[in-house]
Order: sequence, then structure tokens, then C-alpha cells
Amino acid sequence: MTDTPGSPFRDLQDFLALPRLAGLALSPDGTRLVTTAAVPDPERTRLRTALWEIDPSGTRPARRLTRGATGETSPVFTPGGDLLFTSARTDPGRAEPQPDDPAALWRLPAAGEAHVAGTRPGGLAAPSVAADVATVVATSMTLPGARSAGEDAERRKARRDRKVSGILHAGHPVRFWDADLGPAQPRLVAADLPDDGSAAQWRDLTPSPGDALVESEHDISPDGRTVVAGWRLAQPRGATRSVLVAIDVAGGERRVLADDPGHEFGGPVVSPDGTQVVCWRESLSTPASPPDTRLVVLPLAGGTPRDVAPGWDRWAAAPRWMPDGSALLVVADDGGRAPVFRIALADGSVTRLTADDGAYSDLVVAPDGGAVYALRSSVDSPPAPVRLDPARADQQPVALRGPAAPPVLPGSLTEVHATAEDGSALRAWLVLPGGASAAAPAPLLLAVHGGPLNSWNSWHWRWNPWVLAARGYAVLLPDPALSTGYGLDFVTRGWGEWGGAPFTDLMAVTDAALTRPDLDAGRTAAIGGSFGGYMANWIAGHTDRFRAIVSHASLWTLDQFGPTTDAPHYWLREMTADMAHRYSPHRFADAITTPMLVIHGDKDYRVPVGEALRLWWDLVSRHEGDPDDLPHRFLLFPDENHWVLTPQNAAVWYERSPPSSTTTSWARAGRRPTCCVDASTRAVVTCRRALQVAHVDSPS
Repeated sequence: MTDTPGSPFRDLQDFLALPRLAGLALSPDGTRLVTTAAVPDPERTRLRTALWEIDPSGTRPARRLTRGATGETSPVFTPGGDLLFTSARTDPGRAEPQPDDPAALWRLPAAGEAHVAGTRPGGLAAPSVAADVATVVATSMTLPGARSAGEDAERRKARRDRKVSGILHAGHPVRFWDADLGPAQPRLVAADLPDDGSAAQWRDLTPSPGDALVESEHDISPDGRTVVAGWRLAQPRGATRSVLVAIDVAGGERRVLADDPGHEFGGPVVSPDGTQVVCWRESLSTPASPPDTRLVVLPLAGGTPRDVAPGWDRWAAAPRWMPDGSALLVVADDGGRAPVFRIALADGSVTRLTADDGAYSDLVVAPDGGAVYALRSSVDSPPAPVRLDPARADQQPVALRGPAAPPVLPGSLTEVHATAEDGSALRAWLVLPGGASAAAPAPLLLAVHGGPLNSWNSWHWRWNPWVLAARGYAVLLPDPALSTGYGLDFVTRGWGEWGGAPFTDLMAVTDAALTRPDLDAGRTAAIGGSFGGYMANWIAGHTDRFRAIVSHASLWTLDQFGPTTDAPHYWLREMTADMAHRYSPHRFADAITTPMLVIHGDKDYRVPVGEALRLWWDLVSRHEGDPDDLPHRFLLFPDENHWVLTPQNAAVWYERSPPSSTTTSWARAGRRPTCCVDASTRAVVTCRRALQVAHVDSPS
């Protein structure tokens, strides 16, 4: 390990204990800023979230607001300044609390104790509150046919008492990420919060939605009269497509706001004056054309969507309105960063507000429009709260006092540039361990990001390069073809040709990095998860230049993956029979000579575990020597999904990284190390849509 006193990356338990911030909520008067921070529970077996208040002025230290045993999430303020959140914590006012109670809506006054503001048998999630009235809308899982909360509770009890677990499906999808869909379905429910603090009475806005609201986002108008939401429509041949709908909060009447057979819509945000909606519009991909995502604005009363920034070749996300409605603040991947941009609605002009290397998320705008708050991360810094001036270009953020100080890093960060075979400019981040020099060159790990529509531009808790740097490794983080932040043409270079430009780009950037004297060209490995795992498999079958390869949650047999993933209709738009044959890594299994570590979670529905099982068999069945000399290994997590979420499983994942006791002993025996792996909890990725079917590796 490198000698970096005070660095939490030397000890895995110290690293896993670092607070993980997510989300921001700002009070109506702009004086209180709240975030969630997740840390391991006392047994260090689960992550537990708590709410923290941050001083928007940056003067006072952050203070913890909640300490529930089950954690608290989804903070949002009422117009009167009370803080709402969801939690499955025990209600002290309930006569017989149950250990498996679903999440309820809680209300924390500025002065006083938190109390339950509303419950539903299937729990409550994703609350949003009208700006002018105390009307709240949330999602609640409800069994089909239930006409009331009482009926839903009775049906749940009947299934539980009879130990029924079967789910009868009449369409697709049947599961998503790591969750089996059904029999309960998400519905939108609304309530007016009583002034006396008593529990809200919910009314069902979507009595028979089917799967229309699975992974949907919604927003409520300032007057509390209208909810705007994404609405999934079933299409022929098993496909689905999302439109935008407006729902009357009083009566539940639903009307379509935006629908186009060639596009999907979602992520709505209602303007401060309640007259307009901004949302994303994404074109449906084809075998030759990737999707193109644009932000559009349309009247809440109905009308034609208008592209807010025509000609801007970036995929803007997470829009926030300026209070006067004149502009939008957005985030977009851009050249290995994710800056904040301001889009003027009058002429579509785009101004970059942040000049640093940060990746920004969770924007909230002050009521007077004088400030915008965000969480800022980067490859070399975890998410932390900052303040920006929404009117000033090319600024540096003002750091606020969050729940934890930035960790001490065991190395440094720089960039590598290269040229692709077709002349395209390529770039990568390079993490260097402390002490790397020409006299003591560091071994290099090529880390391939997931997605594939993604970019190495933010902090990752799972593929964290600093854990590896603390053990003496340099880590190369390239953005090859298909990466976001370089324009649509850069994505198109690899569309439908996964083993083409993405592979040659990775090799070109690796070659450029290895011209550095502080890197050891004789000691290299490749690692990747999800689509990065696909590329790790492809690399293994096309070059023997690496001494070890790690393939996590990877695609191995494309004609098997396409129909068995949780969203086949999306992947099969690109993955023709010819593409699946030409670029399936399994066809090149005979060429693999590099020791591989295969990692997979049994609960992974995005890349089903069958991919790993077949890969493992293809490796084992080709080994003709002594079984004890098998150079490959398979690390299976029976209770994990596409990510490794539990802290101690994450520690096991990281502990497989060399130098470990296993790889050290193998090195003494004259063998090449077989594994070099990284892990943690769910990563924060750069695409900030809640419905991320378009990405193999992205969380909501």
C-alpha cells in the first residue's frame, strides 16, 4: 500500500464508513438545505440513511436531523416549512407496530418531534408537494383490483396467510433491475395535509394503472391541482413506450400531454407559474441510430413540445426552472465532466456555469433566484454540497459544510489523450498512486465503464480507483466510443458495433498511457462491470496483452442476453441477429488465455446470472489440465443484484484485489494473478434519469 497517513482507502472498513450523500431539498424561504447521508449500521451489514441539514450560507456546520433505525429518505418541504420524508421506522403511536411495516410519510416540524403524516398498506414513496398549498402526491404499491387502502390490506393479508407468492403476468416487463414486478402495482395517491398534524387521507388518482407507472417520475403544479407523470404504454411485440400525461388531483381525470410514436417522454418538471412543463424527449433507437435525448418545453394546458436548445450536441438532464421562468438550469456530460449549464428559453442559448472538473447533480434553486445549490462530485472527490451563482459563467463552486470532510486521497489525478483509428480525439482520467515514478513504475489497471451510454466523470462507490491506488495501482478510466459527453457522432461510432471502435479506442488510450515512464507496461490488467464487463470479455478473447481480467455482471452471449434481460425491447432495437452474432464474446472463448475473475449477483435482472454461468462453463470446460491449476475464478453473490450493496460483501469484492493473500501466494508460486477487482455500493452515474432502461449499468 502507498503511505498516505489519514487516508480511509488503506482500510476497507474505513472506506465503507465514508458518508454517501444523495439528494437535496430546500425550504420555501431558502434558509434550510437538507440532504441524505448513508453510512453502515452498527453491525456494518447494511447502509442506513439519515437526514442532515446544511447551512446554505456555509457558516454553520451540518447537523443531523434523524436517527431512525430503518433510515429516512426522500426529504421535501411543505409550503409552511415542515420537512416531509419517508421511513419504515416504528410509529410510537401505533398500538402494535410490525417489524415489516412499509415506509410511511413522516412530518418533521421546524420545532417539534417527527410524526406520521400518512400511511398506505403498500407504503409511500417519492413524495412531491405543491409549492402554494399543502397537497402532497406520492407513489404507493397497491394490489390490482383494490378500491381502497382497506381492500388492499385485506388482499395482502390473504396472500400472506396462504403463503401465495405467484404472479400472473399478461405482458412485459415482468421484472426490473432486481425487483419482480407485480402483483402490486405503483399508483399515484394524493392528500391534503391537515393543519392539526393528523394523518392524511389519501385518494387514489390512478385506480387501474397496470405497469404504466413503473419507474415513472412525477411533479405537481404549484396550485396542487395537476400532477404530470410519465405513463408507460404497452406496444406490439412486447415493447413499451412512455408518454407524458396530466392528471387532475381532484377527480383523477387523465389527459395525454405529449405523445409521439417515434419518441418517449418523461422526467417532467412544472414551471414556477404552473403554465409550462419541461421534460426529456428521447428518440427510439434503431439498429443504425442511437437514441437522441432532448429537453423540451410545452404548455401544461397542452401543445406542441419545443426543443429548448436546438443544435446543442449534449444530452441535458435534471432540469430546474429559474423562479421567473426565463431559463433552465441543467446538467450534461461534457468531455469527462458533468457541468451545470443555463439555457435561456427566449433564444435557446447555452451558458456553462461551472469551470471546474466537477460532476453536478440534485440542483435546487433559491426562491429569489440568487443561488443554486447542488451536490458536486468528481473522479477524485465524493458528492458534497456546494453553492453556485446561476447568472455567472465559468465559476468555481463555493463549498458548503456537509456531514463529512473530503477524504485524503492516496495519489493524484491527471488526464491521458490519444487518437482513435478514425482520427477521433480520445481522452481518459488516470489515477496515479503516491510514489509512482520512472524509478518505481506502477502497474496499470484499465477500467471500462458500464452503460454503455455513460462516462467516467463522477465519484464511484463501486469502481473506486482510490482503493486500488492505495494498494499501489494506477487506474486508467477512458471514455471510448459510445461514451456520453462528446456528441451524438461519438456515440454513433460504436452503435451496433460494440467490439469495433469501443475496443480499438480502449487499446489506443491504453497504449498512450503506457508511454509514461511512471507506468509499468509489463504489469497490466483490465477490469469492468456491466457493459464494462462485456468489454472485459471481448478483450479477453481478442488480446493476451493483460495479465489478468475481471468481468463483473457481464454480457457473454448476446443472443441469450437480449431476450432475457429485463427490457428486451430496448436492446433488441440495436441488437439485430447479425450484430448479436458478430459481437458476442462467447464466440471467441477458445482464444482466451488470460486468467479471469468472473463476478455476478444472483439477483441481477438487468444482466441475468445465466450470462456468468455460461461464461464460467465456457472457461472451465476448456481447461484440459489439472483441475487444481484452473487459472480462473468465479465469485458469486447469491443475495446481490447488479451492484454489490451490502458493506461486507463489498469488502469481500475489494479484498479480491491484488495484492491479497491469494494473489501474493500465487505470485510466489510463479503464476500470474487471477483477479484484480473493485466493488462497493450502488454507483452514482452520470445519466440522471430515473427510468434508465437505455443503460446496462445505471441506477436511479
